[in-house]
Amino acid sequence: MDQDGKKPDILFVDDHQLIIDGLKSLLAEQEEIGRVVGFTSGLMALKYLEDHHVDIVLADINMPDISGIDLTRQITSNFPEVKVIALTMHDDSVLISRMIEAGASGYILKSTPISELMDAIHAVAEGKKFLSKEVQSIIMQNIYNYKDPINTVEPNAVTLTSRESEILALIAKEFTNEEIAARLFISERTVETHRKNIFTKTHTKTIVGLIRYAMDHHLIPDE
Repeated sequence: MDQDGKKPDILFVDDHQLIIDGLKSLLAEQEEIGRVVGFTSGLMALKYLEDHHVDIVLADINMPDISGIDLTRQITSNFPEVKVIALTMHDDSVLISRMIEAGASGYILKSTPISELMDAIHAVAEGKKFLSKEVQSIIMQNIYNYKDPINTVEPNAVTLTSRESEILALIAKEFTNEEIAARLFISERTVETHRKNIFTKTHTKTIVGLIRYAMDHHLIPDE
């Protein structure tokens, strides 16, 4: 229930229809939840918000047309009464920070149990903030590691996962997604997901801009 005792209306945004269908089924069993709708497109979700009442948007970060970070920024700017909770598989501290900076009221992982998802919805509907236990742990770990004397990463540089660093190095060598997938024994879809994350973290939009940023911040070796 929200602050007025009303059942919150929920909108899901995820690039997998199966995820949306599954979450809709789960929430349909919860008596304290109102209407539930879902879209695989961030732009479609924004269009829906123009004409329909929604209390909470549960948004993934990776989507085909607009990132969850940009979607959150637009929602909080254009629909300030709508709250956003990140619901994603990404447990990277940089992405967590970016979502919160964009205006997200909560951040939970897809591995979370339904009970914690409901806790997040209730908290945000009441005007509170909510971070799942896993996310809180990630943030705390990042805080304690920030001043680690062996950490030589430049303060203004992003932190890439080991896999993202591998893929970035191969992008710099002009490998295609297909070639990267074959070299790392992963799917092309996984490569594309990592590419999106790298561009999101570095705030770059082109390969040239990405490589320049990576070289400036020593994310790839100079050659």
